[in-house]
Amino acid sequence: MNSRFVRLPPSIVALLLQLTATLFVFLSISLSGLHPTPLASALLCGMLAAIFSRIAGMAPWWLFIQFVFAPALVLMLSLDIPSGFFLAAFLVMLAVYWSTFRTQVPLYLSSGKVWQALETKLPAGQPFTFIDLGSGIGGVLTHLAKTHPQGRYLGIEAAPLPFLWSWLRLKSSGLRNCVVHWGSLWNSDLGQYDIVFAYLSPAPMEALWHKARLEMRPGSLFISNTFAVPDHPPQETLTVDDLHHSTLYLWRM
Repeated sequence: MNSRFVRLPPSIVALLLQLTATLFVFLSISLSGLHPTPLASALLCGMLAAIFSRIAGMAPWWLFIQFVFAPALVLMLSLDIPSGFFLAAFLVMLAVYWSTFRTQVPLYLSSGKVWQALETKLPAGQPFTFIDLGSGIGGVLTHLAKTHPQGRYLGIEAAPLPFLWSWLRLKSSGLRNCVVHWGSLWNSDLGQYDIVFAYLSPAPMEALWHKARLEMRPGSLFISNTFAVPDHPPQETLTVDDLHHSTLYLWRM
Protein backbone atom coordinates (compact mmCIF):
# COMPACT_ATOMS: atom_id res chain seq x y z
CA MET A 1 0.00 0.00 0.00
CA ASN A 2 1.10 3.54 -0.67
CA SER A 3 3.33 4.80 2.17
CA ARG A 4 0.99 7.67 2.98
CA PHE A 5 -1.65 5.15 4.07
CA VAL A 6 0.60 2.47 5.55
CA ARG A 7 -0.14 3.41 9.16
CA LEU A 8 -3.92 3.12 8.72
CA PRO A 9 -5.90 -0.15 8.68
CA PRO A 10 -7.09 -1.00 5.14
CA SER A 11 -10.73 -0.75 6.26
CA ILE A 12 -10.20 2.87 7.31
CA VAL A 13 -8.37 3.66 4.07
CA ALA A 14 -11.21 2.07 2.09
CA LEU A 15 -13.81 4.11 3.97
CA LEU A 16 -11.92 7.36 3.42
CA LEU A 17 -11.52 6.66 -0.28
CA GLN A 18 -15.19 5.71 -0.60
CA LEU A 19 -16.23 8.97 1.07
CA THR A 20 -13.85 10.96 -1.12
CA ALA A 21 -15.26 9.35 -4.27
CA THR A 22 -18.84 10.00 -3.14
CA LEU A 23 -18.12 13.64 -2.36
CA PHE A 24 -16.36 14.11 -5.70
CA VAL A 25 -19.26 12.58 -7.67
CA PHE A 26 -21.96 14.61 -5.91
CA LEU A 27 -20.01 17.84 -6.30
CA SER A 28 -19.51 17.10 -9.99
CA ILE A 29 -23.23 16.36 -10.43
CA SER A 30 -24.20 19.57 -8.63
CA LEU A 31 -21.85 21.72 -10.72
CA SER A 32 -22.81 20.10 -14.02
CA GLY A 33 -26.55 20.38 -13.50
CA LEU A 34 -27.07 16.77 -14.57
CA HIS A 35 -29.63 14.52 -12.89
CA PRO A 36 -28.45 10.90 -13.15
CA THR A 37 -30.40 8.10 -11.50
CA PRO A 38 -29.34 6.98 -8.02
CA LEU A 39 -27.92 3.74 -9.47
CA ALA A 40 -25.91 5.61 -12.10
CA SER A 41 -24.53 7.91 -9.41
CA ALA A 42 -23.66 4.90 -7.26
CA LEU A 43 -21.86 3.22 -10.16
CA LEU A 44 -19.79 6.36 -10.68
CA CYS A 45 -18.95 6.42 -6.96
CA GLY A 46 -17.92 2.78 -7.06
CA MET A 47 -15.79 3.20 -10.15
CA LEU A 48 -14.03 6.23 -8.73
CA ALA A 49 -13.50 4.56 -5.33
CA ALA A 50 -11.94 1.55 -7.07
CA ILE A 51 -9.63 3.84 -9.06
CA PHE A 52 -8.59 5.70 -5.91
CA SER A 53 -7.96 2.35 -4.17
CA ARG A 54 -5.80 1.17 -7.05
CA ILE A 55 -3.75 4.37 -6.87
CA ALA A 56 -3.41 3.92 -3.10
CA GLY A 57 -1.99 0.43 -3.66
CA MET A 58 -4.74 -1.52 -1.91
CA ALA A 59 -5.04 -5.28 -2.36
CA PRO A 60 -7.04 -6.45 -5.42
CA TRP A 61 -10.05 -7.69 -3.42
CA TRP A 62 -10.51 -4.18 -2.01
CA LEU A 63 -10.97 -2.83 -5.54
CA PHE A 64 -13.94 -5.14 -6.04
CA ILE A 65 -15.43 -4.23 -2.65
CA GLN A 66 -15.02 -0.53 -3.36
CA PHE A 67 -16.69 -0.84 -6.76
CA VAL A 68 -19.77 -2.77 -5.62
CA PHE A 69 -20.38 -1.09 -2.25
CA ALA A 70 -22.38 1.97 -3.35
CA PRO A 71 -24.39 0.21 -6.13
CA ALA A 72 -25.24 -2.65 -3.75
CA LEU A 73 -26.39 -0.15 -1.13
CA VAL A 74 -28.67 1.63 -3.63
CA LEU A 75 -30.13 -1.66 -4.87
CA MET A 76 -30.81 -2.89 -1.34
CA LEU A 77 -32.54 0.38 -0.37
CA SER A 78 -34.72 0.21 -3.50
CA LEU A 79 -36.12 -3.16 -2.35
CA ASP A 80 -37.67 -1.54 0.75
CA ILE A 81 -36.43 -4.32 3.03
CA PRO A 82 -37.39 -3.96 6.74
CA SER A 83 -34.64 -2.35 8.81
CA GLY A 84 -34.53 -5.32 11.17
CA PHE A 85 -33.11 -7.43 8.37
CA PHE A 86 -30.10 -5.12 8.07
CA LEU A 87 -29.54 -5.18 11.83
CA ALA A 88 -29.62 -8.98 11.87
CA ALA A 89 -27.26 -9.16 8.88
CA PHE A 90 -24.89 -6.71 10.58
CA LEU A 91 -24.83 -8.75 13.79
CA VAL A 92 -24.12 -11.96 11.89
CA MET A 93 -21.33 -10.31 9.91
CA LEU A 94 -19.91 -8.86 13.12
CA ALA A 95 -19.85 -12.31 14.72
CA VAL A 96 -18.12 -13.83 11.69
CA TYR A 97 -15.64 -11.04 10.92
CA TRP A 98 -15.18 -9.80 14.49
CA SER A 99 -11.42 -9.41 14.32
CA THR A 100 -10.94 -8.60 10.63
CA PHE A 101 -10.73 -4.85 11.27
CA ARG A 102 -7.72 -5.37 13.54
CA THR A 103 -6.04 -8.45 12.06
CA GLN A 104 -6.78 -7.88 8.34
CA VAL A 105 -7.55 -11.60 8.14
CA PRO A 106 -10.99 -12.52 6.76
CA LEU A 107 -12.58 -15.94 7.12
CA TYR A 108 -11.03 -18.34 4.60
CA LEU A 109 -12.01 -22.01 4.50
CA SER A 110 -9.48 -24.59 3.34
CA SER A 111 -10.75 -27.10 0.80
CA GLY A 112 -11.02 -30.82 1.39
CA LYS A 113 -8.14 -31.37 -1.05
CA VAL A 114 -5.96 -29.09 1.10
CA TRP A 115 -6.82 -31.27 4.11
CA GLN A 116 -5.71 -34.33 2.15
CA ALA A 117 -2.46 -32.63 1.11
CA LEU A 118 -1.76 -31.80 4.75
CA GLU A 119 -2.14 -35.47 5.63
CA THR A 120 0.98 -36.25 3.59
CA LYS A 121 3.06 -33.94 5.79
CA LEU A 122 2.03 -35.40 9.13
CA PRO A 123 4.38 -37.85 10.90
CA ALA A 124 3.32 -41.46 10.37
CA GLY A 125 3.06 -43.84 13.32
CA GLN A 126 4.30 -41.44 16.02
CA PRO A 127 2.79 -38.76 18.26
CA PHE A 128 2.97 -35.12 17.22
CA THR A 129 1.38 -31.77 17.97
CA PHE A 130 -0.42 -29.56 15.43
CA ILE A 131 -1.80 -26.03 15.72
CA ASP A 132 -4.12 -24.30 13.24
CA LEU A 133 -3.76 -20.51 13.50
CA GLY A 134 -7.14 -19.07 12.56
CA SER A 135 -8.96 -22.40 12.54
CA GLY A 136 -12.29 -21.07 11.23
CA ILE A 137 -15.08 -23.61 11.59
CA GLY A 138 -12.70 -26.47 12.36
CA GLY A 139 -12.58 -28.37 9.07
CA VAL A 140 -8.82 -28.93 9.07
CA LEU A 141 -8.77 -30.00 12.71
CA THR A 142 -11.61 -32.51 12.58
CA HIS A 143 -10.37 -34.11 9.37
CA LEU A 144 -6.78 -34.56 10.51
CA ALA A 145 -7.80 -35.66 14.01
CA LYS A 146 -9.76 -38.50 12.42
CA THR A 147 -7.18 -39.57 9.82
CA HIS A 148 -4.17 -39.23 12.17
CA PRO A 149 -5.46 -39.91 15.68
CA GLN A 150 -1.92 -40.19 17.10
CA GLY A 151 -1.62 -36.39 16.88
CA ARG A 152 -2.82 -33.72 19.30
CA TYR A 153 -4.55 -30.78 17.62
CA LEU A 154 -5.29 -27.23 18.72
CA GLY A 155 -7.18 -24.53 16.85
CA ILE A 156 -7.05 -20.80 17.59
CA GLU A 157 -9.94 -18.65 16.36
CA ALA A 158 -10.69 -15.01 17.20
CA ALA A 159 -14.12 -14.58 15.56
CA PRO A 160 -17.04 -15.58 17.85
CA LEU A 161 -19.35 -17.37 15.41
CA PRO A 162 -16.71 -19.53 13.68
CA PHE A 163 -15.27 -20.37 17.11
CA LEU A 164 -18.69 -21.43 18.42
CA TRP A 165 -19.35 -23.46 15.28
CA SER A 166 -16.02 -25.27 15.53
CA TRP A 167 -16.42 -25.85 19.29
CA LEU A 168 -19.83 -27.46 18.75
CA ARG A 169 -18.45 -29.42 15.82
CA LEU A 170 -15.68 -30.89 17.92
CA LYS A 171 -18.00 -31.63 20.83
CA SER A 172 -20.43 -33.48 18.59
CA SER A 173 -17.64 -35.43 16.89
CA GLY A 174 -16.43 -36.95 20.14
CA LEU A 175 -12.79 -36.34 19.21
CA ARG A 176 -10.61 -36.33 22.32
CA ASN A 177 -7.36 -35.37 20.60
CA CYS A 178 -8.59 -32.02 19.35
CA VAL A 179 -9.59 -28.71 21.01
CA VAL A 180 -10.25 -25.15 19.87
CA HIS A 181 -9.62 -21.97 21.84
CA TRP A 182 -11.07 -18.52 21.35
CA GLY A 183 -8.27 -15.97 21.25
CA SER A 184 -5.47 -14.37 19.29
CA LEU A 185 -2.85 -16.38 17.46
CA TRP A 186 -0.29 -13.80 18.61
CA ASN A 187 -0.72 -15.03 22.18
CA SER A 188 0.06 -18.65 21.24
CA ASP A 189 3.46 -20.15 22.01
CA LEU A 190 4.43 -21.86 18.77
CA GLY A 191 7.33 -23.62 20.46
CA GLN A 192 4.93 -26.27 21.78
CA TYR A 193 4.05 -27.64 18.35
CA ASP A 194 5.66 -29.87 15.74
CA ILE A 195 3.52 -28.46 12.92
CA VAL A 196 2.13 -24.92 12.64
CA PHE A 197 -0.49 -24.35 9.96
CA ALA A 198 -1.94 -20.99 8.88
CA TYR A 199 -4.43 -19.81 6.26
CA LEU A 200 -4.57 -16.08 6.89
CA SER A 201 -3.93 -13.26 4.39
CA PRO A 202 -0.88 -11.44 3.02
CA ALA A 203 -1.06 -8.76 5.74
CA PRO A 204 0.24 -10.69 8.78
CA MET A 205 2.67 -13.07 7.07
CA GLU A 206 5.82 -11.03 7.69
CA ALA A 207 5.07 -10.69 11.41
CA LEU A 208 3.98 -14.33 11.68
CA TRP A 209 7.24 -15.45 10.08
CA HIS A 210 9.26 -13.54 12.68
CA LYS A 211 7.16 -15.08 15.44
CA ALA A 212 7.62 -18.57 13.99
CA ARG A 213 11.38 -18.12 13.62
CA LEU A 214 11.64 -16.90 17.19
CA GLU A 215 9.47 -19.54 18.85
CA MET A 216 9.36 -22.74 16.79
CA ARG A 217 11.73 -25.59 17.63
CA PRO A 218 14.43 -26.75 15.22
CA GLY A 219 13.01 -29.42 12.94
CA SER A 220 9.40 -28.29 13.34
CA LEU A 221 7.32 -27.51 10.25
CA PHE A 222 5.61 -24.24 9.32
CA ILE A 223 2.93 -24.48 6.60
CA SER A 224 1.02 -21.60 5.03
CA ASN A 225 -1.93 -22.11 2.73
CA THR A 226 -1.94 -19.75 -0.30
CA PHE A 227 0.02 -16.88 1.26
CA ALA A 228 3.81 -16.90 1.09
CA VAL A 229 6.24 -15.04 3.32
CA PRO A 230 7.77 -12.01 1.57
CA ASP A 231 11.49 -12.40 0.80
CA HIS A 232 11.64 -15.90 2.36
CA PRO A 233 11.22 -18.57 -0.35
CA PRO A 234 9.70 -21.83 0.96
CA GLN A 235 11.77 -24.96 1.02
CA GLU A 236 8.89 -26.87 -0.55
CA THR A 237 5.57 -26.13 -2.23
CA LEU A 238 2.55 -28.33 -2.82
CA THR A 239 0.06 -27.34 -5.52
CA VAL A 240 -3.45 -28.53 -4.77
CA ASP A 241 -5.94 -29.34 -7.53
CA ASP A 242 -8.93 -27.61 -5.95
CA LEU A 243 -11.23 -24.80 -7.10
CA HIS A 244 -8.75 -22.09 -6.09
CA HIS A 245 -5.60 -23.99 -7.20
CA SER A 246 -4.30 -23.59 -3.65
CA THR A 247 -0.61 -23.79 -2.88
CA LEU A 248 0.89 -24.95 0.39
CA TYR A 249 4.19 -23.29 1.32
CA LEU A 250 6.43 -25.25 3.69
CA TRP A 251 9.42 -24.24 5.79
CA ARG A 252 11.40 -26.61 8.00
CA MET A 253 12.70 -24.62 10.96
